[in-house]
Amino acid sequence: MDLVHVPGATGYIDTDFEGKGDAAVRALDDHDLVVVHVEAADEAGHLGDAAEKVKALERIDAAIVAPLLEALRAHGAYRVFVAADHPTPVGSKTHDGTPPPFCFAGSGIAPNGGARYTEAEARRTGLFVDPGHGLMGMLFRG
Repeated sequence: MDLVHVPGATGYIDTDFEGKGDAAVRALDDHDLVVVHVEAADEAGHLGDAAEKVKALERIDAAIVAPLLEALRAHGAYRVFVAADHPTPVGSKTHDGTPPPFCFAGSGIAPNGGARYTEAEARRTGLFVDPGHGLMGMLFRG
């Protein structure tokens, strides 16, 4: 694995979302697997700031997920996996043991009926993976 240094990546709510997205897209040129970690939504949860958490999620979607999906489609067959490492509700301001929602998309991934990436929608699908490391096998097997 190669660690890609992104100037302006802080591990906080002020991180350079666009820089992370651009670095991830560039990494696709010579890597089969690219992992992007963004801590901003978790940190907003610790602050108890719902508006900042929504803003972080929207920026992740616009600056990282959307450009990656566009680039991946241009590369041919692909898969993408989006998940939080744990919930941090703004009400409690601390980590929660509730299983976080996750999303797979791409080549060979069949829809499971989920319409949105939310905790409520995740519960509605009934798809729960325990132990969590089984998600990687699901990603690669489809």
